[in-house]
Amino acid sequence: MQRAHPPAPSASLLRHPKANRECRLGDVALSYEFRRVRRKTIGLLVNTQGLSVRAPLWAPEADVLRFLTSKAHWVLSKLQAAQARPQAPAMVWAQGATINFLGQPLTLRLDPALSLGGAGAAIHGGALCVALPVDCGPERCRDTVHAWLSEQARQHLTQRLEHFAPLVGVRWTRLRLSRANTRWGSAHADGTIHLNGRLIHLAPALIDYVVVHELCHLREMNHGPAFWRWVQAVLPDQAERRQALRRVSLLTLT
Repeated sequence: MQRAHPPAPSASLLRHPKANRECRLGDVALSYEFRRVRRKTIGLLVNTQGLSVRAPLWAPEADVLRFLTSKAHWVLSKLQAAQARPQAPAMVWAQGATINFLGQPLTLRLDPALSLGGAGAAIHGGALCVALPVDCGPERCRDTVHAWLSEQARQHLTQRLEHFAPLVGVRWTRLRLSRANTRWGSAHADGTIHLNGRLIHLAPALIDYVVVHELCHLREMNHGPAFWRWVQAVLPDQAERRQALRRVSLLTLT
């Protein structure tokens, strides 16, 4: 007996904002993001933006479409679940707002009299003090805090890359920060590591998992058994960290 498709999610999830391919899964028309990357298998990623498909450089698109069709029930179920997931309320960039920094909440304190040097912000106790007037406006507040967070992310991630690279037995060449909505990081054969700047909001244990994960890709450009053996060797509790990271949505982070 053929398995029925779950109810289709709404149109907002059936068309990825970066869609460049379309297909039909049963009676459902789906527009998804398609990219070719250095990997051995076809990968599917579903989140609140929609479906992203990652295919090996050599894979014919007909094979990708057959694989996607075979996973139709899984894809539609995941899209429906993503839509049902509670969304974080919009951030209000103003005095008293709360942001997470390395897994801990900080309350924004705006005061133009603060002397914070070129950084524009600094942590004092449980507050992130920002040298701006209380009525500075949300955009200016957001941009100042984001600039500070970006610098903190670069410093922290660089330190963790330097710490873990010798343990993995690799050398990284360059760190690039992103604010992507779909992935925590990526690694390239030339030693470049891309990491999401929003990682700075997470607990250090989760940041370390992402760093180790990407460094291990400099040894194994796939998710095969050898890759996971390297991750496990460096982080024996990697499975628990990975599960915890899966419970975090990038789209809920400022």
